[in-house]
Amino acid sequence: MLGLRIFKMSIKTEILSWIENEKNEIIAFLQEFIRAESPNPPGDTTAAANVVSTLLNKHEVPFRWVAPQKTMPNIIGTINGTSSGRHLVLNGHIDVFPVTENFKQEGWITPPWSGEVIEKKIYGRGSTDMKCGTSASIWTYIILNKFKTEFSGKLTLTCVSDEETFGPWGSRWLIDNEPEALGDCCLNGEPSSPFTIRYGEKGLLWLTFKVRTDGSHGAYTHLSKSATLIATDLIKELQTLEALDPEVPFNLLNAQQKSADAFDQGMGIGASIIAPKITLNIGTISGGLKNNMVPSECSFEADIRLPVGCNLDKILNSIDEITKKFPAVSMEQNMLNPPSHCDPDGDMMQILKRNVQELKGFQPEPVVSLGGTDARLWRYNNIPAYVYGPTPTGMGSINENVPIDDYLHILRTHALSAYDYLTK
Repeated sequence: MLGLRIFKMSIKTEILSWIENEKNEIIAFLQEFIRAESPNPPGDTTAAANVVSTLLNKHEVPFRWVAPQKTMPNIIGTINGTSSGRHLVLNGHIDVFPVTENFKQEGWITPPWSGEVIEKKIYGRGSTDMKCGTSASIWTYIILNKFKTEFSGKLTLTCVSDEETFGPWGSRWLIDNEPEALGDCCLNGEPSSPFTIRYGEKGLLWLTFKVRTDGSHGAYTHLSKSATLIATDLIKELQTLEALDPEVPFNLLNAQQKSADAFDQGMGIGASIIAPKITLNIGTISGGLKNNMVPSECSFEADIRLPVGCNLDKILNSIDEITKKFPAVSMEQNMLNPPSHCDPDGDMMQILKRNVQELKGFQPEPVVSLGGTDARLWRYNNIPAYVYGPTPTGMGSINENVPIDDYLHILRTHALSAYDYLTK
């Protein structure tokens, strides 16, 4: 047994040496990946997919394009080990948030698609969300191909488009149509911070509310109720959802409480407080035609985040009861992604924690994600999925960037953990 461990450690040392020797190319690839604009919307990722394909071809690893929507290609490939065994899937997305044309006025210190290095950080849209993590998956796939005679089972790479808008042409399509995309476990590099590993994520419920009244002249408020005031009262009622007990099971609540400090360190002070709670955000609101008219119409969109393990039926019933109080209101459900989780003490979780401990001298904490990722789709299929990626600096905002040291650390962790998973 000791001899096997020494052998395994020697291979892991070779993996780390390879990363160190090739780090200039690894860094340059992420810069080039960022420069290949892939904002979604509109969602055309062909330039970025070509950058990935060029690298995979250079290193002679198997892959193919799967493009149910021709401007949103997905890249998938599988490496087989020496014998049957476990099947690990690496998942990351190619598309990124869009940017406006007024980026200078918004405060960007470098053009959003520059991939420029400033003070040992790589800047650009998608640097942290999630071209850093996707690059880690790509390089892990390339590296383990060089050591495929040393592991059993399978390693599959999935680089997908159409994640940012929850569209049907990326991971959802692969899972429904490509059996090799499922595997026994999924490892994802979405931004999480090096101090945390995500084993679950909150769900989201998007609702549109529309208020209609007769309306009237602004001086004749006795003739009609105001659609905007009704909307205001409804929003106040919806805020009471945040005080609702979501009935999260004790084991999940306890796991989140244990990781509270690390969660706040990675996601900002207060993140651990809202993780096990229902939250409400009114994303858009529109109503009225003129200042001297009582509005006859008002609509708003609500983004409700649902805690892991919550009683979903109870929450949906509460929303229905609130809406019934307002007969002038109609409601439309635009999206429901239920919360998802896997074992916070699962095998891949333990592997990741051990490798980070050896690399950095600390153990990241298991946490629940506040935002959504494609990892949920594997969990919906009862496949454990874990997320370990960089700190989300500037994600969806200005001056998005990732420290080079964090990028290399995420790659080292993914490569070593993939190897460990496939040799256990």
